[in-house]
Amino acid sequence: MESPLESSRLRRILAAYTVNRLGTWIGLIALMLAVFDETRSAVAVAALLLAGQALPAFVVPAVVARAEASTRGRELSALYVFEALVTAMLAVLLWHFWLPGVLVLSALDGTAALAASALLRAEVARAAREHAQTGAGADGRSGGSLEHEAQEAERKANAAMNVAFSVTFVLGPVIGGAIVAGAGASTALFLDSGSFLICGALLIDLRPHVQVAGEASVRARLRAAWKHINEEPSLRLLLFVDALALIFFESAAPIEVTYAKATLHVSDGGFGLLLTSWGLGAVLGSVVFARSLRRPLGVLLSAGVFAIGLAYLGFAASPSLALACSAALVGGVGNGVELPSLISLVQRLTPHALHGRLMGAVESLNSLCVAVGLALGGALVAVSSPRVAFLVIGVGIIVTAIALYLVVSSAGETAVAAGDHVAGLDSPIGAVQALLPVERAEATSGNGAEAQAPTASGASEAP
Repeated sequence: MESPLESSRLRRILAAYTVNRLGTWIGLIALMLAVFDETRSAVAVAALLLAGQALPAFVVPAVVARAEASTRGRELSALYVFEALVTAMLAVLLWHFWLPGVLVLSALDGTAALAASALLRAEVARAAREHAQTGAGADGRSGGSLEHEAQEAERKANAAMNVAFSVTFVLGPVIGGAIVAGAGASTALFLDSGSFLICGALLIDLRPHVQVAGEASVRARLRAAWKHINEEPSLRLLLFVDALALIFFESAAPIEVTYAKATLHVSDGGFGLLLTSWGLGAVLGSVVFARSLRRPLGVLLSAGVFAIGLAYLGFAASPSLALACSAALVGGVGNGVELPSLISLVQRLTPHALHGRLMGAVESLNSLCVAVGLALGGALVAVSSPRVAFLVIGVGIIVTAIALYLVVSSAGETAVAAGDHVAGLDSPIGAVQALLPVERAEATSGNGAEAQAPTASGASEAP
C-alpha cells in the first residue's frame, strides 16, 4: 500500500496545519503576556483563555455546518483569512490596550480557529481515503480490500497530523516567547496573522461542501449530527466519558505554577523544564501512535488516558524536579496517544458525510471542558494543596481510563451478541469491531480484516 503522504494534496494540508499551529502558539503566548503586562491580573489572563476557547464552543458547530452547506467553495480558506484580519486587529489594539476589545476579538478568532480545525480534520481523513481508494482501485482490488486500505490510510494521515501537532506544541511556546521578548507582542501577532494567510493560500482549492439529500439548511445539518449522536450509544458514551477525562486534564493547568514554585521550590527555568518534558513526551507519544497502526484504537485511547493519570499521581508523590519531569514525560506520551485515538474513534463511529460536523462537536466539547477544568483546578488548589489536588486529578483520570476501556469492550460485545458485521465505515457496529483487541475482533469476522484495519487522529484538541 502506498503511503497517504505521497498525496500532494495531503502534504499541503499537513504543511498548512503545521504553519497554523506554530502561528497559533506564537499568537497565544503574545496575547497572554500582553494581557498580563497591561493588567497584572491572572483573572484577566483567565478571561482571555475563556473568551478564545470556551465561548466559541457554542457557535462552532453551526459555523462548520454552514461551511459544509455552502456551494461557493473556499470556505476553509476564508476562515483563515478572517483569522488573519482579526489577529492583525489584535496586534493594533495592543498599541492602545483595551481589554474588552481584546476579549471580543479573541472570541471571534477562537471561533474561526476551532471551526477551521474541525473542517481540516475532516479534509485530512477525506484526502487520505480518496488517495488510498484510487491506488487500490487501480490495482483491481475488491470492495472489502478497498475499505481496509482506506481505513489504514486515514489512520496514517491522522498520525502524521498528530506528530505535527506535538512538534509545534514543543517549539511554538519557545519561539513565541523569544519573539515577544525580542520584538514585542504586536510583532508576534502580525507574524501569526501572516501564518493564517499562508494557510489560506495553501488550502484555497479545498472545498468543505458536503452534499447530503434533505440537509440543505444549517439547521437540518445540525439536526442530522445530533440525531447520529443520540442514535449511536457507543459514540455518545465515548464522548461523555472522554469529556470527563478532559475536564480532569485541564484542571491541572491552574495548579502547575503553584506546584513548581511552592511545592518543588524551583525557578522559572525549572517550571519551563517541567513543561518541556511534557511536550517531549507528547512528541514521543505521537511517534508511538504512528507506529501502532495494528493496535486497537480503544486500547490505545484508554492506555493514553491511563498514562496521563499516572503522571499526575507522579506529580503528587515526586519529592524533586527530576522525578516530576520523569512523570511529565510519561504524561506527555499519554497525551500524544490519547488525542489521535479519540479523533480516530469518532471518525470510525461516524458516517463520512458527518465527519466535519462531528469534528466540530468534538472541538466544542473540548473547549467547554477547558472552562470547567480551569474552575475545578482552581477550586482544588484553593481548598487543599498542589499535591492533594494532583492526587485527586490523577485518581479521577485513571477511573475514566478504565471506564473508556469498558465502554469500548461492552460496545464490542453487544455487536458480537447481535451477530452484526458490516465492512463499511458508515456502520457503527462494523466500526466498533475495529476498535477491539485483535483476538476479539477476529472472532466476529470471518477473515479478521476489520480487526486489523487501523485508523488515527490529530488536535482538537485544543485550537
